[in-house]
Amino acid sequence: MMNGNDRMAKQANILVVDDTPANLTLLSGMLKDKGYRVRPVPAGKLALGAVEVEPPDLILLDITMPEMDGFEVCRRLKDDVRFRDIPVIFISALTETLDKVKAFGVGGVDYITKPFQFEEVEARVETHLKLHRYQMYLEDLVHEKVREISESQMSTIFALSKLAESRDRETGRHLERVQRYCTILAEGLRKQPRDKSVIDDAFIRNLINASPLHDIGKVAIEDRILLKPGKLTEDEFEIMKTHSSIGAATIEAVHEQYPRNSFISMGISMARSHHEWWNGSGYPQSLTGENIPLPARIMAVADVYDALRSTRCYKGPYSRNESREIIEKGGGKQFDPLLVNVFLSTEDEFDRTGREMGCN
Repeated sequence: MMNGNDRMAKQANILVVDDTPANLTLLSGMLKDKGYRVRPVPAGKLALGAVEVEPPDLILLDITMPEMDGFEVCRRLKDDVRFRDIPVIFISALTETLDKVKAFGVGGVDYITKPFQFEEVEARVETHLKLHRYQMYLEDLVHEKVREISESQMSTIFALSKLAESRDRETGRHLERVQRYCTILAEGLRKQPRDKSVIDDAFIRNLINASPLHDIGKVAIEDRILLKPGKLTEDEFEIMKTHSSIGAATIEAVHEQYPRNSFISMGISMARSHHEWWNGSGYPQSLTGENIPLPARIMAVADVYDALRSTRCYKGPYSRNESREIIEKGGGKQFDPLLVNVFLSTEDEFDRTGREMGCN
């Protein structure tokens, strides 16, 4: 039966870097005898390539090597976010204190002086493998707790948005559908040259989380206007239009407390600007074209599509063909024309999503 150290040895992948063949053979053989998976490498540049191919659990690194010494190898690893957490133990014949200080300064976790005793190498390898595993475990634990807190906060925000939406019983699962429509559009837009450098996983995650806030300002609109079954008068429409500014101002109050929160920033832009038109005839700021924040342009298409396909107190649902035609005609006028093209290419998915999520 294997003890804990044996199990660790079986799992560990160690990169040994030394330009002296005898040292490389000796260290590799000893570590393999202990059950470690060992990859011997005779040069610094080759070591960096080996790490790219398969990041090891630990590196034993000689300092004095031609072309690229161990200090430079370690420095490059620590400059790369993918590899900076890999523990590096220097093994060198250099005995000056300044060399040891430099080794720790470039990111090494330990230093063994040649000629080495293998018992010492083994003990330090086991120690740093354990420390690295404990560190990774703690980081995973912290990330999980942060994720749980974040999900809890998102659930609370969504619940508040649903509470505002519940005043209109006919909207059904509007917020959930709009989240999905925004995701479809963002994923499609991500493939386009214009926006592929802007839309990444973080953008889409923030878009999904912020989308329920787009109409949060409607909580301030009185029922006689919000739920009016007929066409709004000019004065009533002016009051209705204030929901975008009210929503943005409400979220801005939160943003003052968390100025670096990108999710809240996106919520502000969506709440304020999702009724702006590409040609400048929208509200509240009469923005034009790409001056309209991208999240708001995405929401504009998603929100209008859902309104068209749904029953409202003032209208019945439009058909799939009617809704597609209205969105298509709005390209370059109400909507970002590139987004309209993305919508047309994904309209089957829009229709399927709507039907699955209770749209008429």
